[in-house]
Amino acid sequence: MNIENILIASVFMLIVFVLLGIGMAYPAQKLRVEEDPRIDEVNNRLPQANCGACGKAGCRGFAEAVVLGELDPGKCTVSSLAVKKGIAEYLGVTVNEHEKMTARLACAGGTNVARNKADFSGVDTCRDAARSGGGKGCVWGCLGLGDCARACDFGAITMNEHGLPAVDSAKCTACKECVIVCPKKLFSIVPESLPLWVACKNLQTGQPAKEECKVACTGCGNCVTDAPKGLIKIVDGLAVIDYDSGLPLTEKPTKQCPTGAIVWLGGKKND
Repeated sequence: MNIENILIASVFMLIVFVLLGIGMAYPAQKLRVEEDPRIDEVNNRLPQANCGACGKAGCRGFAEAVVLGELDPGKCTVSSLAVKKGIAEYLGVTVNEHEKMTARLACAGGTNVARNKADFSGVDTCRDAARSGGGKGCVWGCLGLGDCARACDFGAITMNEHGLPAVDSAKCTACKECVIVCPKKLFSIVPESLPLWVACKNLQTGQPAKEECKVACTGCGNCVTDAPKGLIKIVDGLAVIDYDSGLPLTEKPTKQCPTGAIVWLGGKKND
């Protein structure tokens, strides 16, 4: 091939590439959707915690939903009220009130009340301990090795002196990381104001349950008798509260509980 043919081929290829570029750029330009600049502004005002508590994967997804009117600024559980109001004023929308949600543990069986049947050497995570059954007599109880505390990016969970996770509701964003990481599935995300709570997931009943943990639910049914009819049921030996029943929550079921497994965490009393 001589020089002339090489030049012709090169020019031809250049023309082809240019035409292809134009052909691809034109429809891309036509189909390009301009992103609302307000999304960047809202996103910049958010805390960038990317906790997912709002239902979106991250703060930018939340910003997009707020700008589109799918969510209101009040759904961000991490932002301060001032930040939420600022976003609402910027977008010309209102901040709706949302009840604060928090993580809550269904176990009160710390080292002071629960029997320990084995010591683990070299195991320092709940997940590893759970694979071999754990060291507690109550196989449903908290293993106390702090996976939840390490998973919480907001410092809302600390391990107390009895080896149980303590949740600081003021810091909790309801991100569900503790729910995901707990191998015993002991955490739930509930309204912070919810006062009546069963702090146990034990499925043993009667004396065997009390032998393993002094504060275990024994399935005795006293709470069922003292509560409004239909509010509490015994399911597989465990007291279960039907929060969706619409029945008033009352402190009465806690008063006859022989172990203190069902507790009243404050709030208005309906006795």
